[in-house]
Amino acid sequence: MCHVIVTCRSMLWTLLSIVVAFSELIAFMSPDWLLGFPRSDSSAGVDSGEYRPSLGLYSRCLRVGARGVGVSCGPYAGTFGEVASGFWQAAMLFLAAGVLVLGGVACISIFSLCFQSILKKSIFNICGLLQAIAGLLLMVGLMLYPAGWGSEKVISYCGPETLPFRPALCSLGWAFYAAIGGTLGSFLCAVLSAQAEIATSSDKVQEEIEEGKSLICLL
Repeated sequence: MCHVIVTCRSMLWTLLSIVVAFSELIAFMSPDWLLGFPRSDSSAGVDSGEYRPSLGLYSRCLRVGARGVGVSCGPYAGTFGEVASGFWQAAMLFLAAGVLVLGGVACISIFSLCFQSILKKSIFNICGLLQAIAGLLLMVGLMLYPAGWGSEKVISYCGPETLPFRPALCSLGWAFYAAIGGTLGSFLCAVLSAQAEIATSSDKVQEEIEEGKSLICLL
């Protein structure tokens, strides 16, 4: 029989797991990892002012158009081998693996409201372990990312003084900070999973189950 068990701690863990997974996915796909040095865009005698192009792991945003009033965003790499550097390729693999694990856990967390165990193993403990592993994968990916700043692609955006771990004229975009926040959030979820397990297996919950209730909501 399926018992729907809702507690503050289990609901907080479920919601945070979903938020962390989405934040990492959006950050991974965003072109706003690096903001290039300010440059002017003058064409046909019209000065449209300065702007800063952005560069992501595999995509970029540039100003286009006859008067430089439009912005074109899309992948700069047609294949995985065309990604800016080998370090970024490795970073993408680790980040993608972390995002996939977090996405899977986010889906499982929704079903944890009804099913609290898998093969007699606590679903919260299993998911917490997976979230910790995802956090480690994301951490490795984030450490590899700045090592690729010395590539020709990054130099064209950030200036000739760009070196690994030194972005020169570039600044970090919101996507990089979102990825860091998601990584920290994954470790927080791993800790909260233990609290969710305690909350859903408490004596009070067991009493509600013995009374025959199928919907148990404890605040």
